[in-house]
Amino acid sequence: MVTITDNNHLNDTYRSEKEMELELTKKLMEKEAEIGQTNKSIKDDKKQLNHIENSKTWKYTKPLHKQSGSRKKQNAYIRHLEEKLKETQQALHDTEEENNRLRMDSRTPDSNQMLKAISEAKNDGKLLDYLGKLIRQKQEHELNYNRALQYAARLFMNEQEDFRNMVYASALTGLKMEDIPEFMIRSGVTDDISLRPAVSFRASLNRRMRQMQLVGSLPEWLLDNKLAGYTFADAIGIRRPWTSDETYSINNLPAKERIVIKPAAGAGSRGVYLVNDFNDIVDMKRSNKLENWDELKANMNQDLESGWVNLDEWVIEELILECDKTPASDIKFYCFYGKIGLILEIVRYPELKYCWWTATGERVRTGKYDQNLFTGKGVFKHELDAASDISKKIPAPFIRIDYLRSENELVFGEFTPKPGNYDEFDKATDQWLGDYFVEAEGRLINDLLEGKQFNDYNELADHWK
Repeated sequence: MVTITDNNHLNDTYRSEKEMELELTKKLMEKEAEIGQTNKSIKDDKKQLNHIENSKTWKYTKPLHKQSGSRKKQNAYIRHLEEKLKETQQALHDTEEENNRLRMDSRTPDSNQMLKAISEAKNDGKLLDYLGKLIRQKQEHELNYNRALQYAARLFMNEQEDFRNMVYASALTGLKMEDIPEFMIRSGVTDDISLRPAVSFRASLNRRMRQMQLVGSLPEWLLDNKLAGYTFADAIGIRRPWTSDETYSINNLPAKERIVIKPAAGAGSRGVYLVNDFNDIVDMKRSNKLENWDELKANMNQDLESGWVNLDEWVIEELILECDKTPASDIKFYCFYGKIGLILEIVRYPELKYCWWTATGERVRTGKYDQNLFTGKGVFKHELDAASDISKKIPAPFIRIDYLRSENELVFGEFTPKPGNYDEFDKATDQWLGDYFVEAEGRLINDLLEGKQFNDYNELADHWK
């Protein structure tokens, strides 16, 4: 198995050196600004001193300046005033800081109060009006922040390169892709500034869904059809479970052992049952063990009544076990046209648990399923390579390829063009996968321009027209 590699110290070293460089640049910027302010104060003080010394009052009272007692009192009074001035300046600074915060965030909404207001608006039949106000408030709020961040970046357009790049990089982290001004993008292309904040896996998939609305179909969505996916798997020689050629209702479902029963149209584990034998049936969604066929039918009827399953149409397929009577674990490869971004390992019974892996064998947190993580077993390198090769046969920047772990090998399950709840990845993971998506788009376009033919896929597409 690919295990966790001990290369964290390399990443830590790189990060620490980069962080030190950024910290030094930041301190240098602060010192230069401080020097600039000090020089300005000195000039202002000299100007004020010259003004005082050239005044008539100063000239007329000059003989008194030599009186030591008066001078001591005068100096003490000046020191007193200076202390008061410092206190006043600090208070003024604190007030300005608070005013700036309030100016930028004039409405600091309470999430619970907002949810309560939305619920009340729904009950009063005024939800759409409330949503309109909420959307306008959000847009105005974000506009203020965007203007401030863009203005901060513009202030450094003509500053020295390292200062400018540091400010640009900082401002980029607070801007959405569509809010980044052209001059910052231009610097990212020509200078050492990462544009990773400009990418998003979530946004890429959302955009892909809009593309499908506009053009009617996308290559990866043909494979979303279970039967089409199996046909493609057969064409490229992937091991898959045998499946029934027809669908069944609950009443005419054949009583067989060593099978999986699942809805003809559905995803996830709702309505999925593993029949080891007639007295050992596992309800995958509820994580319950059923003891006979009648109990199985009762649960299937409940699935229909609850809406978990929409139609009384079911298929059966080969039961894949990991060992003895242990249900196979799920292995899901997040594939980006020949590259693997993430692997998700899932154990569904006796309790649902998840493990995320990188292609280099490191366990990671992604923001999804963080409360139900476990230490998984991982995958073999040849399994990684196989998933990568399959994704290279599909003319799409992203597809998830799902397998079941049998006792001896991975068995193909299905293709998933749009994983459920892909919006739940944390920001770092979302941007990281966003890089994979954008890069995959570029490599795919280059291959198409060079005349690459996707023969297996094209034959499938012609067959399913």
